[in-house]
Amino acid sequence: SPEHMFNFGKNKKQGTNQKELAKRVKFLEERLERIGKELVELQKGHEKSITKIGMVRFNPFGEIGGDQSFSIALLDSEDSGIVVTSHYGKDMQRVYAKPVKLGKAEYSLSEEEEEAIKKAKKQV
Repeated sequence: SPEHMFNFGKNKKQGTNQKELAKRVKFLEERLERIGKELVELQKGHEKSITKIGMVRFNPFGEIGGDQSFSIALLDSEDSGIVVTSHYGKDMQRVYAKPVKLGKAEYSLSEEEEEAIKKAKKQV
């Protein structure tokens, strides 16, 4: 059993024979190899996860009520993802989404969108 494999030197008999020790080392090597493979898989999955977020709030129309509009950049480890902007006004609300690839967008960006991407890219 795995619990038994970690009881180094706790056998009833004095010392541990070579065969038993070799078996324990082999078990630990196999376990370490499995853990290494799992870590590689986790790292691969993490590369495409959203890990960087940058947000800017602003008031594009100068209306009373504060900074209800915002731009938010959601990026992965390669600075790819999306930037979403919501313009909120008294009589309307508009939402824009633009893809971001390697820190750059195909579409023209507003100052706020550029700032949101810049903030997100600073995160490690």
